[in-house]
Amino acid sequence: MKTLINIFFTAVFVVLLSYLMPGVYVNGFFSALMVAVVLGLLNIFIKPLLVLLTLPVTIFTLGLFLLVINAIIVMLCDELIDGFQVATFWQALLFSLVLSLCQSVVGKLSEEDKR
Repeated sequence: MKTLINIFFTAVFVVLLSYLMPGVYVNGFFSALMVAVVLGLLNIFIKPLLVLLTLPVTIFTLGLFLLVINAIIVMLCDELIDGFQVATFWQALLFSLVLSLCQSVVGKLSEEDKR
């Protein structure tokens, strides 16, 4: 149930960010749901491989290269979902930062409800 709630909130954030950020477009809520699911799957399967392959660069940059990996994941999602478009790498980077921040806030709020 928690996973479905996280997917729902991620889809809501994708729609909100598409309205607030120029260069990020989503066709509708169904496309946003697909983006949330695909982002989750890419983060599970592709991101660990990218982190492992770029470990020396990540260590050299003190972890900042992980932001680049997140942007690459968003751009890969852009290629896989027809109703989702991110115009540039920098917009994908900003999108991934804001989306991660929003997901963290929701995660902390849902943690506090359990206590």
